[in-house]
Amino acid sequence: MSVNLNVLAQPRAAAGKGASRRLRREGLVPAILYGAHKAPEPITVSHNDLLKHLEQEAFYSSVLTLQLGEKTTSVVLKDMQRHPAKPFILHVDFMRISQDEKIRMTVPLHLLNEDKCRAVKAGGMISRTLSELEIICLPSDLPEFISIDMIDLDIGSVVHLSEVEFPEGVELARAPEQDEPVVIVYGPQADIDEDEDEDEVGDGDEGEGGEKPEA
Repeated sequence: MSVNLNVLAQPRAAAGKGASRRLRREGLVPAILYGAHKAPEPITVSHNDLLKHLEQEAFYSSVLTLQLGEKTTSVVLKDMQRHPAKPFILHVDFMRISQDEKIRMTVPLHLLNEDKCRAVKAGGMISRTLSELEIICLPSDLPEFISIDMIDLDIGSVVHLSEVEFPEGVELARAPEQDEPVVIVYGPQADIDEDEDEDEVGDGDEGEGGEKPEA
């Protein structure tokens, strides 16, 4: 299914908390458009339209086309504030991009062929320690996600950050201080020893000093 990457926006003149509350009551989300060595522009987007966009994972990590009046601008979704208790979007930041300038983005990490993984077929379990990665690349090289193929992994396998393969033109945003694991494959019933230790404690029939309590 194709993903709609077009965002309709309108200029926003009023500023401040009171103006933002009025906009939200009207079904609009206050937003800011910045970057590309241009002055920031306050804008608004439809709350309902934004919620539909956010249902698509690719919307978070793709180059978007923002239509502001008769102008279109290439942007990325850079930040978003949600209501802490309600399903409302409070504010959104869009960053303009230049095709010849690298950008820093967070993209999801996908595990491919989990159901076909050799370790899973043998009863193993897959545990991931990271669900997303921060990368640096040109906008034209921005991947929708980074993937790790799980099909040939055996029980006991560990995939470290240094072993993750990135597409050409894409690099990790930071050099890992420690080569932390990204995926760990555990064997079946890895925690069974803990249950056995609990069984060896006893029934609790004996009182202090090992004596049977009186009936």
